[in-house]
Formats: sequence, structure tokens, C-alpha cells
Amino acid sequence: MPTPTEHGRSDPETITLAGSRDGAPVSDRGDTVCVVGAGASGLTAVKNLAEHGFGVDCYERETGIGGAWNWRHDRSPVYASTHLISSRPFTQFPDFPMPDQWPDYPHHSQLLSYFERYADHFDLRRHVWFGTEVVRVEPAPDERWDVTTRSTGGYGPERTSRYAAVMIANGHNWSPKLPRYEGLEQFRGEVMHASSYKDPAQLRGRRVLVVGAGNTGCDIAVEAAQQASRCWHSTRRGYWYAPKYVFGRPADQVNDILLALRAPLRVRQWLYHRTLRLTVGDLTRFGLPKPDHRVYETHPIANSQLVYYVGHGAIAPTPDVGRFHPHSVELADGRQIDPDVVVFATGYLPRFEFLDAKVLGDDEGVGRPRLWLNAFVPDHPTLAVAGLVQPDSGLFTLAHWQAVLFARLLRSRATAPQRAAAFAAQVRSGAGERYAGQVKDSTRHWFEVGHADYLRALERALHDLEGK
Repeated sequence: MPTPTEHGRSDPETITLAGSRDGAPVSDRGDTVCVVGAGASGLTAVKNLAEHGFGVDCYERETGIGGAWNWRHDRSPVYASTHLISSRPFTQFPDFPMPDQWPDYPHHSQLLSYFERYADHFDLRRHVWFGTEVVRVEPAPDERWDVTTRSTGGYGPERTSRYAAVMIANGHNWSPKLPRYEGLEQFRGEVMHASSYKDPAQLRGRRVLVVGAGNTGCDIAVEAAQQASRCWHSTRRGYWYAPKYVFGRPADQVNDILLALRAPLRVRQWLYHRTLRLTVGDLTRFGLPKPDHRVYETHPIANSQLVYYVGHGAIAPTPDVGRFHPHSVELADGRQIDPDVVVFATGYLPRFEFLDAKVLGDDEGVGRPRLWLNAFVPDHPTLAVAGLVQPDSGLFTLAHWQAVLFARLLRSRATAPQRAAAFAAQVRSGAGERYAGQVKDSTRHWFEVGHADYLRALERALHDLEGK
């Protein structure tokens, strides 16, 4: 039988199981559930699975918790000035509030301390195998999963354990999406992705071109406006730039009031346009391109400073890049500029290196799984993904309820198999549904959800699963 370790986990019993990979020994973990990753989504998965009575093994490739919010981690996209873009009440876990005295938009260091306290409060570290990366996750007999791990960096032997279920929480903002441009290889200046940007000192006194108009791209452009000798900001299309405060309150809190009142989308769009006209006015007069879509059809950019620095001439808006030359960059309109550093803030693509893409319904292998509620896998009821959403508010609440739903699904497979079977049928029929209305079809918006609609869908699923 498994024996406890000093960390509170149990060492697996090692036996050779039928159906194991190449007949290699497999450690049978019984009804234990595996969680991949100890970031925000992984921690809440561990916490909720444990609360529902499951043994949990969580594998974390780094030596600490926090995932993307721990900027000491190799894969963290966090830079020195990173703050939340959703306000504190709409970001925190529903059962563990952030301190009232914290600012509306906490700094990344505060977020990491929040996760540390969350892990300590719920005694989660005893479930986590730090410095251990997942190499493979493969289907096993009886809807179980063989999970192969090794020490991070490839040192030491691999070990395979068989689990009753797996929840993937490895994050989707760590694998850079890099654009391709003619002549880029011959460009003599420095080229970096935003994932390598950590401090404005990297831009000080330099001529900087920032490519990309997401929240990160706008943040870096603002820092370049303060530190660089010159800053160009290249965007493919026009975007809506939302101030972080509206009517003296965080913008997402004002928007949530309208959502709670079930205000129609057209009404919310009209109010948003009206607010922008009264605050920042017509952005095209600053040289910013006019948006080719209505608000809420792409993720609004939460940045109160970009327009300020554009208006002061510290940021020069430019169109998309056409091609690169050895000492210059040619823009789509034919103009040429001469940056000595280019920052591609062009986003990330989700990667599940340890799992066959077809298992998640990603038949083309492009990083876009076909899931129900962005979490549940057709034909694999014991596999789920946590945190693969891009909400119009905070993520942690959504990840919490995803984990609760998965834990109750696993429990119902033993206590209420008919309801669990009905849930599985719903997953198969509803995979690929959207929860964000009409949005642009781009990789940046693959996982877009409106948090109010998404939470209602999770609530309905929980009630159906519990027969309410």
C-alpha cells in the first residue's frame, strides 16, 4: 500500500499494469487525480478536488507556485510594471478574497503573495511535486490516464503513474506567437518577443518599435514613451481603448452592473461609445486607425495612458509592418522607420506538448482544442482543462468553478452514473460553443468569453449534474 511522505503525499505503489507503455512499470495511483501546473488555475484545481475527497498529485515544472504570475519562472510573461487589468473584486477566488486595503489593480508581486497565502491557507503544497515536468499524458484502460514525469530539464529517469483523471492547468500565455515578415532575418537591430521584456531599462535611450495592440503591447509602448528616445506603435487595425476608471469606478465594475441588469449588447455598446466620446473623444485625430468592428467584438484594451502619450507625441501610431530591411522597417503604407529594437507583443498560443492534440479535438494541431465550456473534452470524461479562457473580467473565479464542476462530475460517476452520462452527452453535443457573442476570428479571441454568460453556463451545468 502507498505510504505517507514527509510532504503529506503518498509514494505510489509500483506495479506493471496491463496496457502500460511498452510494458514499462506503472505506478497505480488508484482514485487519485493528476493536476498539471501549480499556477492560479492549477492551485484552485488542487484545492477543489481535495475538498471533494480526491487524492491529488500536482506536477509543477518550476520550484515555486504562481505560474505566469511568478516572474522568476522561465516561462513567465510578467514584466516589472505588470498590474491586473481586471479589478480586484472581479479577479479574486470566490472563497478567498484579496485584502480590502489592496489597490483596485494590484501589482504582480501582490498577486504572487496572494497565491502563496491561498496555498498556505488550504494546505496545498503537500500535493505538489515541484521541479517535475509532465512529459506525456496518454489514455489508459477504463478511462484512466498514464502520466509520465521527470525532473525539469530532462535530468533523471522518467516515471509513469496511472491516474483516475487529469486536469490540465499549464496556462496559455507562455508559448510566444511570433509573426513572419519578409526580410526579418536580415534585420540588424535587436528583435524580441514581449515574453523577453522584463524592465523598461531594456528600452532606455533606444529607438523602439512595438508591434501589437494587446494590453501588453500598449503597456510596453507606454513605457517606451517614457524611456526610449523614440517610440513607434504598429497595429494591424483600430482598437477600442478603454480607460481603467469610468465614473470614478473600475471600468469592469461599471460594465458588470449593466450585465447584471441584463442590458442588451446594443445598449451596452451605445453606452460605451457615448462614454468614450465624452472622455477621450475621436481617436482618429491622434493618428490612431478607426476600429473596423463594434466594441465588445474584440477584447477592449484596458489602458488609460496610451492615448495620453499619443496625444503628447511620445508614441507615434503606425500601420502594420510591411517588411524588414537590414537597417530599417518598411510599413504597409510605404513609409520607412529606423528602430534599433523591435518588440513583438503578438501574443501567445496554447501548447499541450505532453498530449496528442487530437485527444483535445485539435485535429489540425494549431492549438485550438474543441472543448465544451472551454474545459471539458468530448469522449474523454475524465480529462479537463482549467483556465483556457480569455474573459472580459478576472480569470480566477471562472477557473474555480471549472474545477468545482470537474470534481463533482468525477464524484457523480460513482454516485449518480446516469447524470454523469447525460453530462457526457452534453459535452459531446456542445463542444465548440462560444460564450462571447460576436467576436473577431483571430487567435487572440479563440478563448474569449463574457464572464456573466459563462458563469451562468457553469451554474446550469452544476444544477443539471446535481439533478436540481
